[in-house]
Amino acid sequence: MKYVALNDLHASLGAKMIEFAGYNMPVLYNNLIQEHLCVRNGVGVFDVSHMGEFMLKGEKALDLIQLVTSNDASKLTDGKVQYSCLPNDKGGIVDDLLVYRYSATEYYLVVNASNIEKDWNWISSHNTFGVEMVNMSDDMSLLAVQGPKAILALQKLTGVDLSAMEYYTFTMGTLAEIEGVIISNTGYTGAGGFELYVHNNHARKLWDAVFEAGAEFGIQPVGLGARDTLRLEKGFCLYGNDINDETSPIEAGLGWITKFTKPFNNHEYHKALKENGVSKKLVGFEMIDRGIPRQHYAIKDAAGNVIGEVTSGTQSPSLNKGIGMGYVTIANSKVDTEIFIDIRDKAIKAKVVKIPFM
Repeated sequence: MKYVALNDLHASLGAKMIEFAGYNMPVLYNNLIQEHLCVRNGVGVFDVSHMGEFMLKGEKALDLIQLVTSNDASKLTDGKVQYSCLPNDKGGIVDDLLVYRYSATEYYLVVNASNIEKDWNWISSHNTFGVEMVNMSDDMSLLAVQGPKAILALQKLTGVDLSAMEYYTFTMGTLAEIEGVIISNTGYTGAGGFELYVHNNHARKLWDAVFEAGAEFGIQPVGLGARDTLRLEKGFCLYGNDINDETSPIEAGLGWITKFTKPFNNHEYHKALKENGVSKKLVGFEMIDRGIPRQHYAIKDAAGNVIGEVTSGTQSPSLNKGIGMGYVTIANSKVDTEIFIDIRDKAIKAKVVKIPFM
């Protein structure tokens, strides 16, 4: 079991701690619905320091990134961030990740906690370019300050003009009197906000300053439970649920991060899927009848035939209805198609809808 720098603080706040991706993490502090709505309507803070961070440096850093990622990183300029994935050799995905460009020879990759070692080994195995790679995962803390009022709280703490930062951009500046904070206009909630990267020894100072600045806006600590419901309402994929080693980004609706303007690992396979069509597709659905869909529940048609499987599902706190995502056959993937979720051996009616849900 690994521990983030603020582990003891979370425990002192009464957080329910669980093992997640090998880390002891806060899943809930008080009430999931309350935490969820706090982020949607105000501002909340997630400690997501379990995420992995790699620095890639060298004249050929971009060449390595272009080979191992599906998106076209040559489009990045200094201070820009790109969502991408690491295709494997089997037609699936090693992981999804963020690519930060510091300069033409220096990039920062942010990967999922559960895949840190896997991703490191995968990228290293393709590093025939002499790129210097540094695994910073154990040294960094990451606070995600999310919600429409996040900018009001954080602006008190920095001279950086946060309102001038576009979505998926970042800068390095002083925040809460801590120098060298990576301030990133990114997040996994769809509610707006910033992600703040600092070295572990500054994590507590940053936490305390953010909560003092956000007090007037009702700021709350938020656990991974609400992080999951928030991302699902926006239709964001979760690795291990909606994408994995067996799913193509084309099947997952991630064609927009799969660019065939340059070669990448196994790009011919994914290009053929795009050109010839796929047999299954990741769709969003909402429950018509009462019921909460969960991962691995079967999806059926009206005749009772299994046509797919739920990959993510929950009772949406914002919409007050069951929602989910899952892979279904192409014939059943059109919006408004009636489907049935197998919940406790009962076929509960649902329909395919556009993602995001809100």
